[in-house]
Amino acid sequence: MLDKLLRIILHQRLLVILGSILLLGAGVIAWTHLPIDAFPDVTNQQIMILTEAPGLTPTEVERLITFPIEIDMGGLPDVRQVRSLSKTGLSQVVVIFEDHVDTYFARRVVFERLAQIKDHLPQGIEPELGPISTGLGEI
Repeated sequence: MLDKLLRIILHQRLLVILGSILLLGAGVIAWTHLPIDAFPDVTNQQIMILTEAPGLTPTEVERLITFPIEIDMGGLPDVRQVRSLSKTGLSQVVVIFEDHVDTYFARRVVFERLAQIKDHLPQGIEPELGPISTGLGEI
């Protein structure tokens, strides 16, 4: 069986070359029409809140700024997780929403909640929303 196939391939070289070119052409056409992104964005929906607090130690930043923001953001609709990072003079709170939540809806809800809690933060401290970006955007 294999001998017969090899014999046909060797005697019909033009047919084999033509078939190979057709297969190669079909493969190139299929490859150019693939609807797959090279680097699909599989990160979650997240909103970053940055707050500068000059002159405060990490412990003070955590107690006076980060913790109150975390507590209030935890009650938002469709929130999956709230993470934070407190450094000298800087508080970063990341609110992670469910995947189906719209970016602009999430930003609006977080912004509205921030407006409510500004009175509970130390005077002169203004939390800001980070830019619209994904986890891949930070790389």
